[in-house]
Amino acid sequence: MPAADLFSIQGKTALVTGGSRGIGLMIARGFVEAGARVVISSRKADVCDQVAEELGRIGECVAMPADLSTADECRRLAAEVSNHFDGALDILVNNAGANWGAPLAEFPDSAWDRVLDLNVKGVFHLTQALVPSLAAAGSPADPARVINIGSIDGLRVPEFETYSYSASKAAVHHLTRVLAKRLARDHITVNAIAPGPFESKMMAATLDAFGDVIRAQCPLGRIGEPDDMAGTAIFLSSRAGSYLTGAVIPVDGGIATTA
Repeated sequence: MPAADLFSIQGKTALVTGGSRGIGLMIARGFVEAGARVVISSRKADVCDQVAEELGRIGECVAMPADLSTADECRRLAAEVSNHFDGALDILVNNAGANWGAPLAEFPDSAWDRVLDLNVKGVFHLTQALVPSLAAAGSPADPARVINIGSIDGLRVPEFETYSYSASKAAVHHLTRVLAKRLARDHITVNAIAPGPFESKMMAATLDAFGDVIRAQCPLGRIGEPDDMAGTAIFLSSRAGSYLTGAVIPVDGGIATTA
């Protein structure tokens, strides 16, 4: 197979949750530029619509806002996406997530509910609801793909007191492996990307305060860039990544992998 075809996702259908900003937007933009038909979803409808309009100038992108912290909203979005793509979805990127930081003595119970409901239960419920659409698109030679966005804070002890966030991302990594084994029979691969520091709204305050320190601690000496994230997601979604499932790939410049 020519290399251009090996890494192609031209014409594939994709849903990217949390696709209106940060890592989700990096992936969504990369998919649109690579010729995929993309739905982006996020909680804020006005922002979601604005970003979809912007990406729609490059290729095909539509907005479907949803609050994925509830099972009902996950099922509603799954039905809407399935109808939009005539019952078949090639790629699901579970990126929508929340963070919470507070000292141990002050860490509230609500921080567990808010973070786990979206970061873990949302991933499970949306994937569960979209299995029929993914199975309809997948084949032995070209499986459908689920890409879960974890974090290197789910692979190592984080620098900050983000107890529910780091626990949720470790759960996402293991959920990825469990789903990979179960969904292989349906011709669906399930992998996770564990990002390190990237420019995003969630990371903005941390990078403003500690950006120089983080760069110094990174073996490759820099913060992640949009192409780093888009390239990994495109690889996992293309023919080149079709024999990979149950993997957790750190995209972090070596921060976690060389610690």
